[in-house]
Amino acid sequence: MDLFTRTFLPAAGDAGLSMPIISRHIPVFRRCIGANDAVLLVSRCIRPDRPLAGEHLLVLSRQRLVVTHEGRLARRIRLHLDAPIHELSYVTWTPDPRVSSLEFAATAIDGIRERFWIKARHPKAVSTLDATFGYVFHPVARALTPVS
Repeated sequence: MDLFTRTFLPAAGDAGLSMPIISRHIPVFRRCIGANDAVLLVSRCIRPDRPLAGEHLLVLSRQRLVVTHEGRLARRIRLHLDAPIHELSYVTWTPDPRVSSLEFAATAIDGIRERFWIKARHPKAVSTLDATFGYVFHPVARALTPVS
């Protein structure tokens, strides 16, 4: 079993995804994320600017951010965003523990600003989401922090 599979399945389980949802989305994620790339986060999310568009599925690895969308009627999986981490700019995330959510935004290489609202399964998971995004998007800032 490759690293992608070993890390994707537990992360998808933590997100509360059922096996039918996982089996529909995993071929798209497998094409985008390499077999030797560890999945750090799998989460359902919505786009705040288009709440009626339905849920998206976000996967964050150390190398890539991939977001898919499943059509409501045909259940066809569509790739919404596939971007290497180093090509994302102006990355921000704002945790809101009061409503157990986190808003994530980034600008892709094509200049389009993407925003996603992630609802955590329980209030304590917000700090885990915050730490995961911090781990992926701020490694330089951590390295420059003086050790006391």
